[in-house]
Amino acid sequence: MVAVMEFTLVPIDKPAELNVILGQSHFIKTVEDLHEVIIQSVPGIKFGLAFCEASGPRLIRYSGTDDEMIAGARRACADVAAGHFFAIFLRDAFPINILNAVKMVPEVCRIYCATANPLQVIVVESDAGRGVAGVIDGQTPRGEETEEQQQERKDFLRMIGYKL
Repeated sequence: MVAVMEFTLVPIDKPAELNVILGQSHFIKTVEDLHEVIIQSVPGIKFGLAFCEASGPRLIRYSGTDDEMIAGARRACADVAAGHFFAIFLRDAFPINILNAVKMVPEVCRIYCATANPLQVIVVESDAGRGVAGVIDGQTPRGEETEEQQQERKDFLRMIGYKL
């Protein structure tokens, strides 16, 4: 018997300035655990998260602290519609502030991306369901940085407090 699969590019609909983290997890308690580590990592953070349950009632479970971010995460999950997929939308915060905590949640299997760039999810579908094959995050490079641009990068990181 020959199995057939179909690939689809699913754009993630979000304002340009918002950051998102997309990943895969494996258990219904993902929503509560992610919510807890996010608010513990950055008190007062504005975020929304959603998770595609892959068995049982197969619902999109969601939580967060900002209605617009919750709606964005729910929409991303509905559009991707892949089992065990999760989306976290962040307002006025950066993935670097929560990424390690998110990765340490026992249910989290993988992180596909953490970005503010335009984003497409590569979804594969078969008779068994839908899964994420990867992401397209941003655009291709235009060239290599010069020594002057290297120094600008280093100075910028120090100016915003990410390097000493």
